[in-house]
Amino acid sequence: MTLNELTALSPLDGRYAAKVEGLRIHFSEYGLMRNRVRVEIEWLKALASARELAECPDFSESTIAELNAVIADFSITDAEAIKAIESRTNHDVKAMEYWLKERLAGNAEVMRVGEFIHFGCTSEDINNVSHALMLKDAVDEPIAAAGRSGLAPA
Repeated sequence: MTLNELTALSPLDGRYAAKVEGLRIHFSEYGLMRNRVRVEIEWLKALASARELAECPDFSESTIAELNAVIADFSITDAEAIKAIESRTNHDVKAMEYWLKERLAGNAEVMRVGEFIHFGCTSEDINNVSHALMLKDAVDEPIAAAGRSGLAPA
């Protein structure tokens, strides 16, 4: 069946699609994946900065910059690569973990502590924080912009 307003699963992807376009980056599966990557990387950076965890030493400034770039530059191509891994693992968060290890394989500092990616976390830990970030970012960006422009109800 061809996708159009009448065959969409929800009016948000049908007749209201143009009105919610600014939310797609936040609330789509891509948006969830982007935030999962963000949460995992921020967790790894936190572990590396924890003095009590000698097995996961501080990252250099260049590694921090590379990790930040993975977050900032996350693309549809990256999300598609995660989906390809998920087709083999049948697990969305595990696929993202494997993708991160593949994506950062050229960084010796990260690979030295690669087993700390997702360390101490469950999938729900990652998902819960990711969903909270999706909401926060949507409120801070397109929803706040709509309110400032007078498009949203007061």
